[in-house]
Amino acid sequence: MKVLVQRVTEARVRVEGEIVGEIGPGVLVFLGVERGDDAGLAEWYAGRLARMRLFPDPEGNPWRLDLREARREALVVSQFTLAARTRKGRRPSFDPAAPPEEAVPLYRAFVEALRATGVPVAEGRFRAMMLVELVNDGPVTFLLDGPAAAGER
Repeated sequence: MKVLVQRVTEARVRVEGEIVGEIGPGVLVFLGVERGDDAGLAEWYAGRLARMRLFPDPEGNPWRLDLREARREALVVSQFTLAARTRKGRRPSFDPAAPPEEAVPLYRAFVEALRATGVPVAEGRFRAMMLVELVNDGPVTFLLDGPAAAGER
């Protein structure tokens, strides 16, 4: 699983001209599900994201508050291209990406686990061509590290 997080002042997703997901201050999450990922991993990443101190406190001290403490939102967008391999040739290989029948339940597991932490979550639309608009705050962008061992889940 690949989880790319951007701190934003606002973000929205459009599908065929219609806004399908929109947030104010918070994080835009691009989620790439790979073959072999499982619900436990999706829940681990959601919990990790909910607890990360990404926001300043009211006095302006950086990296003090997590999503819930800062009362921020998340916009989660499925992004299978994060699983691409680009080392060989000129065309990316998407073989590592989970097929939709595996990816959809894990995407849902991530979204629901993040919601369960108390973070308000908006979504893109799975398997749709989306236009993603964002204003990156900082700029701040993180590719989250996964658990070092299965024991961390």
